[in-house]
Amino acid sequence: MRVVAGEAKGRRLKAPDTMGTRPIIDRVKTALFDILSGEVEDTRFLDLFGGVGSVGIEALSRGAAHATFIEMNYKVLKLLRENLQITGLANRAETLHGDAFKFLQQNSASSQSIQKVAYDIIYVAPPQYQSMAARALEVLDSSPLVADDGLVIVQIHPKEREGVAAIQCKHLMLSDERRYGSTLLMFYRVKEENSTDVDTISET
Repeated sequence: MRVVAGEAKGRRLKAPDTMGTRPIIDRVKTALFDILSGEVEDTRFLDLFGGVGSVGIEALSRGAAHATFIEMNYKVLKLLRENLQITGLANRAETLHGDAFKFLQQNSASSQSIQKVAYDIIYVAPPQYQSMAARALEVLDSSPLVADDGLVIVQIHPKEREGVAAIQCKHLMLSDERRYGSTLLMFYRVKEENSTDVDTISET
């Protein structure tokens, strides 16, 4: 894994030797950020299942103002923090050791005990085949973590699409999806009045 573009371009990232992480290959990461294009600069980015930080670090490298990473596995979190140091991007990052769903719950609309931060882009890439992506999307649909013009990106295996697509969102809508081999990216944007179009593109 490496940083594809931006101020940390070419820096190699440490990878985990543990099961349960879902690393994104460089080809898919390149395609993802080509789609996002100029949307990343100056944003607040949330990498909800951070892993070693490949996606959030790429966002920082391409000009995101700040990135928050949530990772439950402490050994993986340690690698994430090392990768932030390797790339020189740690000063614009926050790394939290904990469960992503507890983080979502603590930042829910019903919780008044902490100041809530809205994120412009939220990346959701949980372990495969555990219905976590659908659960996260359902919570994010009504979460103040999503900015008014925010974007939620879900990374799953194509076999998981049915479960994610079955979520009846009230505030988010599927605006685009792209398939790259065994990786499917689904893009959810905050609904605009009378918005119904979905652009579906499959790539191999």
